Amino acid sequence: MDTAATAPPGTGAERATAVTAGRTRLVARAGLLRRPRADPYWLALALFAAFTALSVCRYRRMATMSWDLGIFEQAIRAYAHFQAPIADLKGPGANILGDHFSPITALLGPVYRLFPGPVTLLVAQAALFAVSAVPVTRVAARLLGRGRGLAIGIAYGVSWGLQRAVDFDFHEICFAVPLIAFSLEAVIRKRWYPAMLWAAPLVFVKEDMGATVAAIGAVVWIRARRDPERGPRAVPLAVVLMGFGVIVSALALGVVIPGFNGGGSYDYWDKVGSGGEQTGTIPFGTALRTLLWILLPTTGLLALRSPLLLAAVPTLGWRFLSHDDHYWGTDWHYNAVLMPVVLLALVDALDRTRATRRPWLASYARQLPAAVCGAALALSSSMPLYSLTQGATYDKPPQAGAVERLLDRIPDGATVEANVGPISRLTSRCRVLWVGATEGIQPDYIALQEPPERTERQVVDYAGQLHPDTRYTPVGSTSGYFVLKRG
Repeated sequence: MDTAATAPPGTGAERATAVTAGRTRLVARAGLLRRPRADPYWLALALFAAFTALSVCRYRRMATMSWDLGIFEQAIRAYAHFQAPIADLKGPGANILGDHFSPITALLGPVYRLFPGPVTLLVAQAALFAVSAVPVTRVAARLLGRGRGLAIGIAYGVSWGLQRAVDFDFHEICFAVPLIAFSLEAVIRKRWYPAMLWAAPLVFVKEDMGATVAAIGAVVWIRARRDPERGPRAVPLAVVLMGFGVIVSALALGVVIPGFNGGGSYDYWDKVGSGGEQTGTIPFGTALRTLLWILLPTTGLLALRSPLLLAAVPTLGWRFLSHDDHYWGTDWHYNAVLMPVVLLALVDALDRTRATRRPWLASYARQLPAAVCGAALALSSSMPLYSLTQGATYDKPPQAGAVERLLDRIPDGATVEANVGPISRLTSRCRVLWVGATEGIQPDYIALQEPPERTERQVVDYAGQLHPDTRYTPVGSTSGYFVLKRG
Protein backbone atom coordinates (compact mmCIF):
# COMPACT_ATOMS: atom_id res chain seq x y z
CA MET A 1 0.00 0.00 0.00
CA ASP A 2 1.14 3.56 -0.75
CA THR A 3 1.58 5.11 2.70
CA ALA A 4 1.88 8.59 1.27
CA ALA A 5 -1.54 8.23 -0.28
CA THR A 6 -3.12 7.23 3.01
CA ALA A 7 -1.15 9.51 5.31
CA PRO A 8 -3.31 11.81 7.43
CA PRO A 9 -3.13 15.57 6.94
CA GLY A 10 -0.02 17.10 8.32
CA THR A 11 2.18 14.02 8.00
CA GLY A 12 5.71 14.24 6.63
CA ALA A 13 4.71 12.65 3.34
CA GLU A 14 2.05 15.29 2.70
CA ARG A 15 4.37 18.12 3.61
CA ALA A 16 7.03 16.72 1.26
CA THR A 17 4.49 16.51 -1.56
CA ALA A 18 3.41 20.11 -0.93
CA VAL A 19 7.03 21.32 -0.90
CA THR A 20 7.73 19.53 -4.18
CA ALA A 21 4.64 21.02 -5.79
CA GLY A 22 5.62 24.47 -4.56
CA ARG A 23 9.09 24.15 -6.01
CA THR A 24 7.60 23.05 -9.31
CA ARG A 25 5.37 26.12 -9.37
CA LEU A 26 8.33 28.40 -8.56
CA VAL A 27 10.43 26.87 -11.34
CA ALA A 28 7.56 27.24 -13.80
CA ARG A 29 7.00 30.83 -12.70
CA ALA A 30 10.69 31.62 -13.09
CA GLY A 31 10.60 30.12 -16.57
CA LEU A 32 7.69 32.35 -17.50
CA LEU A 33 9.61 35.38 -16.31
CA ARG A 34 12.49 34.47 -18.60
CA ARG A 35 10.26 33.92 -21.62
CA PRO A 36 9.18 36.81 -23.84
CA ARG A 37 5.51 36.08 -23.14
CA ALA A 38 3.39 38.93 -24.49
CA ASP A 39 6.17 41.54 -24.73
CA PRO A 40 6.20 41.64 -28.56
CA TYR A 41 2.45 42.18 -28.68
CA TRP A 42 2.40 44.90 -26.01
CA LEU A 43 5.21 46.65 -27.86
CA ALA A 44 3.32 46.39 -31.14
CA LEU A 45 0.22 47.84 -29.48
CA ALA A 46 2.20 50.78 -28.09
CA LEU A 47 3.79 51.41 -31.49
CA PHE A 48 0.40 51.25 -33.18
CA ALA A 49 -0.93 53.90 -30.81
CA ALA A 50 2.12 56.13 -31.37
CA PHE A 51 2.18 55.74 -35.16
CA THR A 52 -1.55 56.33 -35.42
CA ALA A 53 -1.36 59.43 -33.26
CA LEU A 54 1.52 60.80 -35.31
CA SER A 55 -0.20 60.24 -38.66
CA VAL A 56 -3.71 61.29 -37.69
CA CYS A 57 -2.59 64.41 -35.80
CA ARG A 58 -0.53 65.51 -38.78
CA TYR A 59 -3.53 64.94 -41.03
CA ARG A 60 -5.75 67.02 -38.71
CA ARG A 61 -3.21 69.86 -38.87
CA MET A 62 -3.30 69.67 -42.69
CA ALA A 63 0.42 68.91 -42.81
CA THR A 64 0.20 66.44 -45.70
CA MET A 65 3.57 66.23 -47.44
CA SER A 66 2.80 64.90 -50.92
CA TRP A 67 0.16 63.71 -53.32
CA ASP A 68 0.78 60.02 -52.51
CA LEU A 69 -2.01 59.82 -49.92
CA GLY A 70 -4.48 61.11 -52.49
CA ILE A 71 -3.21 58.79 -55.23
CA PHE A 72 -3.50 55.69 -53.08
CA GLU A 73 -6.90 56.74 -51.79
CA GLN A 74 -8.18 57.06 -55.34
CA ALA A 75 -6.91 53.56 -56.21
CA ILE A 76 -8.13 51.91 -53.00
CA ARG A 77 -11.48 53.68 -53.24
CA ALA A 78 -11.87 52.12 -56.69
CA TYR A 79 -10.89 48.69 -55.38
CA ALA A 80 -13.45 49.08 -52.60
CA HIS A 81 -16.19 49.46 -55.23
CA PHE A 82 -14.85 46.63 -57.45
CA GLN A 83 -13.63 49.04 -60.11
CA ALA A 84 -10.35 49.40 -61.95
CA PRO A 85 -7.80 51.27 -59.78
CA ILE A 86 -7.98 54.60 -61.55
CA ALA A 87 -5.87 57.36 -60.01
CA ASP A 88 -6.79 60.57 -61.82
CA LEU A 89 -4.02 62.42 -60.02
CA LYS A 90 -1.55 60.55 -62.23
CA GLY A 91 -3.55 61.68 -65.26
CA PRO A 92 -7.24 61.48 -66.18
CA GLY A 93 -8.22 57.81 -66.34
CA ALA A 94 -4.74 56.59 -65.39
CA ASN A 95 -4.67 53.03 -64.06
CA ILE A 96 -2.37 52.87 -61.03
CA LEU A 97 -1.05 49.49 -62.24
CA GLY A 98 0.49 51.37 -65.14
CA ASP A 99 2.57 53.38 -62.67
CA HIS A 100 3.63 50.81 -60.05
CA PHE A 101 2.71 47.13 -59.73
CA SER A 102 1.12 47.23 -56.28
CA PRO A 103 -2.03 45.08 -56.41
CA ILE A 104 -1.58 44.20 -52.73
CA THR A 105 -3.19 47.53 -51.82
CA ALA A 106 -6.51 46.01 -52.92
CA LEU A 107 -6.51 44.23 -49.53
CA LEU A 108 -7.49 47.56 -47.98
CA GLY A 109 -10.56 47.81 -50.21
CA PRO A 110 -13.00 46.10 -47.80
CA VAL A 111 -11.75 48.18 -44.87
CA TYR A 112 -12.05 51.37 -46.90
CA ARG A 113 -15.59 50.40 -47.93
CA LEU A 114 -16.54 50.29 -44.25
CA PHE A 115 -14.55 53.36 -43.21
CA PRO A 116 -14.06 55.58 -46.29
CA GLY A 117 -11.50 58.34 -46.02
CA PRO A 118 -7.75 58.96 -45.96
CA VAL A 119 -7.50 58.33 -42.21
CA THR A 120 -8.30 54.66 -42.88
CA LEU A 121 -5.13 54.37 -44.95
CA LEU A 122 -3.05 56.07 -42.28
CA VAL A 123 -4.37 53.82 -39.52
CA ALA A 124 -3.86 50.70 -41.65
CA GLN A 125 -0.28 51.73 -42.34
CA ALA A 126 0.34 52.31 -38.63
CA ALA A 127 -1.01 48.83 -37.89
CA LEU A 128 1.19 47.15 -40.50
CA PHE A 129 4.33 48.90 -39.30
CA ALA A 130 3.48 48.08 -35.67
CA VAL A 131 2.82 44.39 -36.39
CA SER A 132 6.27 44.09 -37.95
CA ALA A 133 7.78 44.62 -34.47
CA VAL A 134 6.30 41.29 -33.30
CA PRO A 135 8.63 38.94 -35.21
CA VAL A 136 11.68 41.11 -34.55
CA THR A 137 11.07 41.24 -30.79
CA ARG A 138 9.94 37.62 -30.58
CA VAL A 139 12.95 36.02 -32.21
CA ALA A 140 15.34 38.38 -30.42
CA ALA A 141 13.89 37.37 -27.04
CA ARG A 142 13.95 33.70 -27.98
CA LEU A 143 17.64 33.77 -28.85
CA LEU A 144 19.05 36.48 -26.59
CA GLY A 145 16.75 36.59 -23.57
CA ARG A 146 13.80 38.70 -22.65
CA GLY A 147 15.61 41.91 -21.73
CA ARG A 148 17.85 42.06 -24.76
CA GLY A 149 15.02 40.95 -27.00
CA LEU A 150 12.82 43.77 -25.79
CA ALA A 151 15.68 46.26 -26.20
CA ILE A 152 16.11 45.24 -29.85
CA GLY A 153 12.34 45.36 -30.37
CA ILE A 154 12.23 48.93 -29.07
CA ALA A 155 15.24 49.87 -31.20
CA TYR A 156 13.41 48.53 -34.23
CA GLY A 157 10.05 50.09 -33.40
CA VAL A 158 11.45 53.60 -33.02
CA SER A 159 14.13 53.21 -35.71
CA TRP A 160 14.60 56.28 -37.82
CA GLY A 161 13.61 54.47 -41.03
CA LEU A 162 10.18 53.53 -39.69
CA GLN A 163 9.61 56.97 -38.21
CA ARG A 164 10.37 58.68 -41.51
CA ALA A 165 7.94 56.36 -43.30
CA VAL A 166 5.14 56.96 -40.79
CA ASP A 167 5.70 60.68 -41.18
CA PHE A 168 5.38 60.41 -44.95
CA ASP A 169 1.62 59.99 -45.34
CA PHE A 170 0.85 56.57 -46.93
CA HIS A 171 2.84 54.29 -49.20
CA GLU A 172 2.50 50.71 -50.41
CA ILE A 173 5.77 49.67 -48.77
CA CYS A 174 3.86 49.41 -45.48
CA PHE A 175 2.89 45.92 -46.69
CA ALA A 176 6.49 44.95 -47.42
CA VAL A 177 7.84 45.74 -43.94
CA PRO A 178 5.91 43.06 -41.99
CA LEU A 179 6.30 40.49 -44.78
CA ILE A 180 10.08 40.91 -44.69
CA ALA A 181 10.12 40.80 -40.88
CA PHE A 182 8.11 37.56 -40.62
CA SER A 183 10.10 35.97 -43.43
CA LEU A 184 13.52 36.70 -41.93
CA GLU A 185 12.33 35.65 -38.46
CA ALA A 186 11.49 32.26 -39.97
CA VAL A 187 14.92 32.14 -41.62
CA ILE A 188 16.64 32.67 -38.27
CA ARG A 189 14.50 29.94 -36.71
CA LYS A 190 15.28 27.57 -39.63
CA ARG A 191 11.64 27.37 -40.59
CA TRP A 192 12.37 27.35 -44.30
CA TYR A 193 8.87 26.89 -45.72
CA PRO A 194 7.24 29.72 -43.72
CA ALA A 195 10.20 31.92 -44.62
CA MET A 196 9.55 31.42 -48.31
CA LEU A 197 5.76 31.71 -47.96
CA TRP A 198 6.10 35.06 -46.17
CA ALA A 199 8.54 36.32 -48.82
CA ALA A 200 6.58 35.33 -51.94
CA PRO A 201 3.77 37.96 -51.65
CA LEU A 202 6.37 40.74 -51.73
CA VAL A 203 6.18 40.61 -55.54
CA PHE A 204 2.69 42.13 -55.29
CA VAL A 205 3.86 45.09 -53.18
CA LYS A 206 5.95 46.79 -55.83
CA GLU A 207 7.75 45.82 -59.01
CA ASP A 208 11.24 46.07 -57.47
CA MET A 209 10.36 43.72 -54.59
CA GLY A 210 10.88 40.68 -56.80
CA ALA A 211 14.60 41.24 -56.44
CA THR A 212 14.17 41.26 -52.65
CA VAL A 213 12.26 37.97 -52.90
CA ALA A 214 15.17 36.53 -54.90
CA ALA A 215 17.62 37.81 -52.27
CA ILE A 216 15.63 36.16 -49.46
CA GLY A 217 15.60 32.98 -51.53
CA ALA A 218 19.38 33.22 -51.72
CA VAL A 219 19.59 33.61 -47.94
CA VAL A 220 17.39 30.54 -47.45
CA TRP A 221 19.56 28.62 -49.91
CA ILE A 222 22.73 29.56 -48.03
CA ARG A 223 21.34 28.71 -44.61
CA ALA A 224 19.31 25.62 -45.53
CA ARG A 225 22.35 23.90 -47.02
CA ARG A 226 23.80 23.81 -43.49
CA ASP A 227 20.66 22.22 -42.03
CA PRO A 228 21.02 18.43 -42.36
CA GLU A 229 17.46 17.73 -41.21
CA ARG A 230 15.11 20.04 -43.09
CA GLY A 231 17.54 21.75 -45.42
CA PRO A 232 17.80 19.23 -48.29
CA ARG A 233 14.12 19.59 -49.17
CA ALA A 234 14.16 23.40 -48.81
CA VAL A 235 17.20 24.07 -51.00
CA PRO A 236 15.46 23.35 -54.35
CA LEU A 237 12.47 25.44 -53.30
CA ALA A 238 14.80 28.31 -52.42
CA VAL A 239 16.09 28.21 -56.00
CA VAL A 240 12.49 28.24 -57.23
CA LEU A 241 11.77 31.26 -55.02
CA MET A 242 14.72 33.12 -56.51
CA GLY A 243 13.45 32.43 -60.02
CA PHE A 244 9.90 33.36 -59.03
CA GLY A 245 11.00 36.76 -57.76
CA VAL A 246 13.01 37.56 -60.87
CA ILE A 247 10.33 36.36 -63.29
CA VAL A 248 7.46 38.24 -61.64
CA SER A 249 9.49 41.46 -61.52
CA ALA A 250 10.43 41.03 -65.17
CA LEU A 251 6.79 40.49 -66.13
CA ALA A 252 5.67 43.48 -64.07
CA LEU A 253 8.29 45.76 -65.63
CA GLY A 254 8.07 44.47 -69.18
CA VAL A 255 4.45 43.44 -69.60
CA VAL A 256 1.98 44.43 -66.87
CA ILE A 257 2.99 48.04 -66.22
CA PRO A 258 3.48 48.93 -69.92
CA GLY A 259 0.15 47.23 -70.66
CA PHE A 260 -1.72 49.49 -68.23
CA ASN A 261 0.38 52.56 -69.02
CA GLY A 262 -0.99 54.77 -71.74
CA GLY A 263 2.53 55.26 -73.11
CA GLY A 264 3.26 51.53 -73.30
CA SER A 265 6.39 51.82 -71.15
CA TYR A 266 7.69 51.96 -67.60
CA ASP A 267 7.98 55.64 -66.69
CA TYR A 268 10.77 55.20 -64.14
CA TRP A 269 13.43 53.73 -66.41
CA ASP A 270 14.70 57.28 -67.01
CA LYS A 271 15.64 57.51 -63.33
CA VAL A 272 18.09 54.60 -63.56
CA GLY A 273 21.30 54.36 -65.56
CA SER A 274 22.04 56.99 -68.16
CA GLY A 275 18.55 57.48 -69.57
CA GLY A 276 16.30 60.44 -69.14
CA GLU A 277 16.80 63.66 -67.30
CA GLN A 278 19.35 63.39 -64.52
CA THR A 279 19.34 65.37 -61.32
CA GLY A 280 22.97 64.53 -60.69
CA THR A 281 25.44 61.77 -59.95
CA ILE A 282 25.33 60.37 -56.46
CA PRO A 283 28.24 61.72 -54.41
CA PHE A 284 30.29 59.09 -52.61
CA GLY A 285 29.85 60.98 -49.35
CA THR A 286 26.05 60.83 -49.62
CA ALA A 287 26.07 57.08 -50.23
CA LEU A 288 28.47 56.50 -47.35
CA ARG A 289 26.42 58.66 -45.00
CA THR A 290 23.23 56.78 -45.89
CA LEU A 291 24.93 53.41 -45.40
CA LEU A 292 26.28 54.48 -42.03
CA TRP A 293 22.84 55.65 -40.95
CA ILE A 294 21.42 52.29 -41.99
CA LEU A 295 24.05 50.16 -40.23
CA LEU A 296 25.72 52.11 -37.42
CA PRO A 297 23.03 53.38 -34.99
CA THR A 298 20.79 50.38 -35.69
CA THR A 299 23.34 47.53 -35.48
CA GLY A 300 26.71 48.92 -34.47
CA LEU A 301 27.94 47.44 -37.79
CA LEU A 302 27.64 43.93 -36.33
CA ALA A 303 24.90 43.09 -38.85
CA LEU A 304 27.68 42.83 -41.44
CA ARG A 305 28.43 39.40 -39.93
CA SER A 306 25.04 38.01 -41.01
CA PRO A 307 24.06 36.77 -44.49
CA LEU A 308 20.55 38.13 -43.85
CA LEU A 309 21.94 41.50 -44.88
CA LEU A 310 21.81 40.26 -48.48
CA ALA A 311 18.09 41.04 -48.42
CA ALA A 312 18.95 44.75 -48.28
CA VAL A 313 21.15 44.71 -51.40
CA PRO A 314 18.41 45.02 -54.07
CA THR A 315 16.81 48.06 -52.46
CA LEU A 316 20.14 49.78 -51.93
CA GLY A 317 21.19 48.82 -55.46
CA TRP A 318 18.35 50.46 -57.36
CA ARG A 319 18.46 53.51 -55.13
CA PHE A 320 22.15 54.16 -55.60
CA LEU A 321 21.95 53.44 -59.33
CA SER A 322 19.27 56.08 -59.69
CA HIS A 323 19.94 59.63 -60.80
CA ASP A 324 17.06 60.96 -58.69
CA ASP A 325 18.60 62.42 -55.54
CA HIS A 326 15.39 61.77 -53.58
CA TYR A 327 16.40 58.11 -53.41
CA TRP A 328 19.89 58.63 -52.06
CA GLY A 329 19.38 60.01 -48.58
CA THR A 330 17.62 59.24 -45.31
CA ASP A 331 14.36 61.13 -45.84
CA TRP A 332 10.92 59.96 -46.91
CA HIS A 333 9.90 56.30 -46.80
CA TYR A 334 12.69 54.66 -48.78
CA ASN A 335 14.54 53.18 -45.81
CA ALA A 336 11.59 51.54 -44.04
CA VAL A 337 11.99 48.18 -45.82
CA LEU A 338 15.63 48.08 -44.70
CA MET A 339 14.86 48.35 -40.99
CA PRO A 340 13.59 44.76 -40.45
CA VAL A 341 16.49 43.48 -42.53
CA VAL A 342 19.24 45.18 -40.53
CA LEU A 343 17.68 44.60 -37.09
CA LEU A 344 17.08 40.90 -37.76
CA ALA A 345 20.57 40.64 -39.25
CA LEU A 346 21.77 42.05 -35.93
CA VAL A 347 19.81 39.39 -34.00
CA ASP A 348 21.30 36.70 -36.20
CA ALA A 349 24.82 38.11 -35.80
CA LEU A 350 24.44 38.34 -32.01
CA ASP A 351 23.32 34.72 -31.86
CA ARG A 352 26.24 33.59 -34.01
CA THR A 353 28.71 35.69 -32.01
CA ARG A 354 27.99 33.85 -28.76
CA ALA A 355 30.36 31.10 -29.87
CA THR A 356 33.21 33.49 -30.61
CA ARG A 357 36.61 33.05 -28.95
CA ARG A 358 37.40 36.75 -29.18
CA PRO A 359 36.74 38.31 -25.77
CA TRP A 360 36.42 41.83 -27.14
CA LEU A 361 33.80 40.73 -29.68
CA ALA A 362 31.83 38.78 -27.07
CA SER A 363 31.84 41.79 -24.74
CA TYR A 364 30.82 44.14 -27.56
CA ALA A 365 27.96 41.84 -28.56
CA ARG A 366 26.66 41.59 -24.99
CA GLN A 367 26.36 45.36 -24.68
CA LEU A 368 25.03 46.02 -28.17
CA PRO A 369 21.25 45.47 -27.61
CA ALA A 370 21.20 48.13 -24.90
CA ALA A 371 23.38 50.40 -27.02
CA VAL A 372 21.21 50.26 -30.15
CA CYS A 373 18.10 50.76 -28.04
CA GLY A 374 19.65 53.81 -26.42
CA ALA A 375 20.78 55.15 -29.78
CA ALA A 376 17.30 54.77 -31.27
CA LEU A 377 15.68 56.53 -28.32
CA ALA A 378 18.29 59.29 -28.37
CA LEU A 379 17.84 59.87 -32.10
CA SER A 380 14.09 60.07 -31.58
CA SER A 381 14.57 63.46 -29.97
CA SER A 382 15.07 64.82 -33.49
CA MET A 383 12.66 62.44 -35.22
CA PRO A 384 8.90 62.65 -35.88
CA LEU A 385 7.82 60.68 -32.80
CA TYR A 386 9.26 63.39 -30.56
CA SER A 387 6.38 65.64 -31.60
CA LEU A 388 4.05 63.40 -29.57
CA THR A 389 5.62 64.91 -26.44
CA GLN A 390 4.47 68.38 -27.48
CA GLY A 391 0.96 69.56 -26.71
CA ALA A 392 0.61 71.49 -29.95
CA THR A 393 0.71 68.22 -31.86
CA TYR A 394 -2.73 67.28 -30.60
CA ASP A 395 -4.33 70.68 -31.18
CA LYS A 396 -6.19 71.32 -34.39
CA PRO A 397 -5.29 74.85 -35.54
CA PRO A 398 -8.24 77.17 -36.14
CA GLN A 399 -6.88 77.73 -39.65
CA ALA A 400 -7.33 74.02 -40.43
CA GLY A 401 -11.00 74.20 -39.52
CA ALA A 402 -11.46 77.28 -41.68
CA VAL A 403 -9.80 75.56 -44.64
CA GLU A 404 -11.98 72.48 -44.20
CA ARG A 405 -15.12 74.62 -44.19
CA LEU A 406 -13.93 76.31 -47.38
CA LEU A 407 -13.27 72.99 -49.12
CA ASP A 408 -16.64 71.66 -47.93
CA ARG A 409 -18.23 74.23 -50.24
CA ILE A 410 -17.14 72.01 -53.12
CA PRO A 411 -20.02 69.55 -53.69
CA ASP A 412 -19.60 65.78 -53.69
CA GLY A 413 -18.89 64.30 -57.10
CA ALA A 414 -17.40 67.50 -58.51
CA THR A 415 -14.30 67.44 -60.70
CA VAL A 416 -11.55 69.39 -58.94
CA GLU A 417 -8.11 70.46 -60.07
CA ALA A 418 -5.86 70.73 -57.00
CA ASN A 419 -2.32 70.77 -55.66
CA VAL A 420 -0.96 69.02 -52.55
CA GLY A 421 -2.75 70.93 -49.79
CA PRO A 422 -6.41 70.28 -50.66
CA ILE A 423 -6.02 66.81 -52.21
CA SER A 424 -6.43 64.59 -49.15
CA ARG A 425 -9.60 66.48 -48.13
CA LEU A 426 -11.25 65.86 -51.50
CA THR A 427 -10.28 62.45 -52.93
CA SER A 428 -12.82 60.54 -50.83
CA ARG A 429 -15.77 62.39 -52.40
CA CYS A 430 -14.64 64.15 -55.59
CA ARG A 431 -12.79 63.39 -58.78
CA VAL A 432 -9.46 65.12 -58.20
CA LEU A 433 -6.95 65.98 -60.95
CA TRP A 434 -3.42 67.27 -60.51
CA VAL A 435 -2.97 70.96 -61.22
CA GLY A 436 -1.78 71.55 -64.76
CA ALA A 437 -2.34 67.91 -65.79
CA THR A 438 -6.05 67.80 -66.64
CA GLU A 439 -5.36 66.94 -70.31
CA GLY A 440 -8.12 69.14 -71.71
CA ILE A 441 -10.70 68.50 -68.98
CA GLN A 442 -12.26 71.72 -67.67
CA PRO A 443 -12.72 71.03 -63.95
CA ASP A 444 -15.76 72.25 -62.05
CA TYR A 445 -13.54 73.70 -59.33
CA ILE A 446 -9.92 74.63 -58.76
CA ALA A 447 -8.58 74.29 -55.20
CA LEU A 448 -5.06 75.46 -54.47
CA GLN A 449 -2.73 76.03 -51.54
CA GLU A 450 -0.52 78.98 -52.39
CA PRO A 451 2.25 80.97 -50.66
CA PRO A 452 1.05 83.72 -48.29
CA GLU A 453 2.02 86.49 -50.67
CA ARG A 454 -0.28 85.24 -53.45
CA THR A 455 -3.47 87.25 -53.90
CA GLU A 456 -6.87 86.10 -55.08
CA ARG A 457 -6.41 88.11 -58.27
CA GLN A 458 -3.16 86.27 -59.00
CA VAL A 459 -4.81 82.91 -58.44
CA VAL A 460 -7.64 83.82 -60.82
CA ASP A 461 -5.05 84.86 -63.42
CA TYR A 462 -3.26 81.53 -62.91
CA ALA A 463 -6.54 79.70 -63.53
CA GLY A 464 -6.84 81.65 -66.75
CA GLN A 465 -3.41 80.43 -67.80
CA LEU A 466 -4.37 76.84 -67.04
CA HIS A 467 -7.70 77.09 -68.92
CA PRO A 468 -7.64 80.07 -71.32
CA ASP A 469 -11.11 79.35 -72.72
CA THR A 470 -12.84 78.93 -69.36
CA ARG A 471 -13.75 81.54 -66.78
CA TYR A 472 -13.25 80.80 -63.07
CA THR A 473 -14.61 82.96 -60.28
CA PRO A 474 -13.57 82.98 -56.62
CA VAL A 475 -15.62 80.98 -54.13
CA GLY A 476 -13.52 81.96 -51.14
CA SER A 477 -10.08 81.92 -49.61
CA THR A 478 -8.48 81.45 -46.20
CA SER A 479 -5.01 80.79 -44.78
CA GLY A 480 -3.41 80.52 -48.22
CA TYR A 481 -6.09 78.22 -49.65
CA PHE A 482 -8.18 79.33 -52.63
CA VAL A 483 -11.26 77.80 -54.23
CA LEU A 484 -12.45 78.87 -57.67
CA LYS A 485 -15.61 77.79 -59.49
CA ARG A 486 -16.09 77.45 -63.23
CA GLY A 487 -18.47 79.97 -64.74
